[in-house]
Amino acid sequence: MPYPLNYGGSFDLFCKLPVLQQQGVHIHLHCFEYGRGRQPELNKYCAEVHYYSRHTGLKGLSASIPYIVKSRYNKELLKRLLKDDHPMLLEGVHCTSLLNDARFAGRKVLVRLHNIEHEYYNQLAKTERSLVKKMYYSHESRLLKKYEASIASKAHFIAVTEKDADTYRQQFKADVTYLPVFLPWNKVASLPGTGNYCLYHGNLSVAENEESAAWLLQQVFGQLQAPLVIAGRDPSRRLEQLVRRTPHARLVANPGAQEMQELVRHAQVHILPAFNATGIKLKLLNALFQGRHCLVNGAAVDGTGLEACCGVADSAPELARQIGLLMQQEFTADMIARRAAILHSIYNKEENGRRLTGMIW
Repeated sequence: MPYPLNYGGSFDLFCKLPVLQQQGVHIHLHCFEYGRGRQPELNKYCAEVHYYSRHTGLKGLSASIPYIVKSRYNKELLKRLLKDDHPMLLEGVHCTSLLNDARFAGRKVLVRLHNIEHEYYNQLAKTERSLVKKMYYSHESRLLKKYEASIASKAHFIAVTEKDADTYRQQFKADVTYLPVFLPWNKVASLPGTGNYCLYHGNLSVAENEESAAWLLQQVFGQLQAPLVIAGRDPSRRLEQLVRRTPHARLVANPGAQEMQELVRHAQVHILPAFNATGIKLKLLNALFQGRHCLVNGAAVDGTGLEACCGVADSAPELARQIGLLMQQEFTADMIARRAAILHSIYNKEENGRRLTGMIW
């Protein structure tokens, strides 16, 4: 479901719709609905919108097919798609079950890769603290690697980073094009001046994000005087306890959209290390378009072209050193202009929309 924009993965999905519409593409949108309801906003950009149920829980489990794929296998959807011969853009490996259906062998099919799924799930297994979830993520990772290899020759793939494109070419010999994500921001709206806190934000119920926040608290900010705000959805009790034990740290649990954007805009330094090097980090792009200084590790920007917009540090001591410097450095109009030039060259929606339309037709 590409709307509302309340999780990172929805940005690229939804923001493609008006761009493709402007290119003259008539969009027949098929999406899975599980809990967020039908969205009239989608009707503004699509010729028609169809909703389907996802087979969650035991119904979506399989010994050979990844859960994210099996749970989205829907006969009603396939029957409707067979009524015409339109090109198809599949969002994520999640929606690719039809690639193994002989009835679609002659269709023009493109797959938008959100990341390298088997690597993503392998990293989730490494950061997950629950043994049951760790076992599930490891099993899903193994299934995904075999599955991704099995579909690699059956569609044209569109990656969100150059690194992901190279991985698919090297591992699976796939036909892949790099196309940057589509974003809701049209210009850099960063505030010049100086803030008085560092910010880490994200969905804190995701193990990877919790581990990043915990690492910052334990390895970086324990000895720093710089204030740190950690903000996001559903933090665990463990994370709450770590924040309480860390001087100058504050937790903002479940902020509303406006409150979160205020935190983003007024922070002095956005600290966004990543343990997972696949895909693009939408929270980093949010910080680059709306915030001041951004400090990351190499995994957060590898293959994205964003290195020139960020400070990069791959160890706790180096991260702490750069935080100390950036807390004292005013964010200027010249910095905003340089960042805007880089981001516009990568995330030009009109140009990227023309490229995507060319791939479709």
